[in-house]
Amino acid sequence: MKSALSSRLLTPQHLLWASIGVAVTTITLKTLAWYVTGSVGLLSDAMESFVNLASAVFALVMVTIAKRPADNDHPYGHHKAEYFSSGFEGILIMGVAMGIIWTAVVRLLNPQPLEELGWGLALSVLSSALNGLLAWVMFSTARVHRSIALEADARHLVTDVWTSAGVLVGLVGVALTGWLWLDALAAIGVALNIMWEGGHLLWRSSQGLMDEAVEPDVLQQIQKTLAEFDHKTIRFDHVMTRRSGQRRFVDLHMHMPAHWTLGRAAAVRTSVEQALMSAVPGLRATIQLLPSDVETHFDDPLDMK
Repeated sequence: MKSALSSRLLTPQHLLWASIGVAVTTITLKTLAWYVTGSVGLLSDAMESFVNLASAVFALVMVTIAKRPADNDHPYGHHKAEYFSSGFEGILIMGVAMGIIWTAVVRLLNPQPLEELGWGLALSVLSSALNGLLAWVMFSTARVHRSIALEADARHLVTDVWTSAGVLVGLVGVALTGWLWLDALAAIGVALNIMWEGGHLLWRSSQGLMDEAVEPDVLQQIQKTLAEFDHKTIRFDHVMTRRSGQRRFVDLHMHMPAHWTLGRAAAVRTSVEQALMSAVPGLRATIQLLPSDVETHFDDPLDMK
């Protein structure tokens, strides 16, 4: 319970500022680790931390924009700005992954001796611990605030932790066997892993920008709430949902007896809207009133099913 309460008190902006601070710290630690060892694996790790910094800054800007209230030019709000943050982060990750692969292939063809591995390993472990702790807090807060930008940044930090783990495995392998090519091989493995994560973030952001339907569990909750009102007197159809950043939207038709007064119909609609918004936090419901014997069809054949 304390964890949930602390997640509510922490805003996405707070954690993104923390992410910027941690990124600067890990850049310093990992660059120093690369400098003292000469490891291309640690260099790849440091390069990804620069992406962490750029991503956190961009996410902070987009989350700030997403918090703006609706206006005449954006009557539905600015919530989709968070999807741009997720997509931007995915593109950066893909670019860094390709740069790491290029550097690693060059080192694979021309191996170089490594030095001061003990210090390099220690600095890398410390930076990974900072990233892992921040990512854990971010995931919890992202679920509470339904922030895809915060979730994307947390996923990237987790990827950074796995990156560091892969690099450490490579360095330990070099120390135990003397095979210098293990360092470059670890860097390539790291690059392929973060490239997959970058593709995942790009996919998530594209689906959000294309008005993807709400999550299955949220849709089930909407249907469950409507079932409490759906009986012989009124019924619901044409239920359509979409996600927009932290907001969720549902549009539907409510059919009722034609002899009902407008006041009675409006009162029932208000009850349904309040029940839906209470059941699903952040939901905005739009309900069209229709007599029981009237069906509304649109030009799209899918809407006529």
